[in-house]
Amino acid sequence: MPPDLLRLDIVVPVLMYCALLWWVGRGLSWPARLATAVVTLVLIICVLLVERGWL
Repeated sequence: MPPDLLRLDIVVPVLMYCALLWWVGRGLSWPARLATAVVTLVLIICVLLVERGWL
């Protein structure tokens, strides 16, 4: 497996995001959970694009 495929600086935040989403989403309805997940993922993607200079 190439080193770029398994980078801890990407894997660890994704796992933390999943745990946080589960914790926050316990009291939310399914549409609200999905909306929260989509918005958060879009923000993460935007940050990664800016950080890597692609935007």
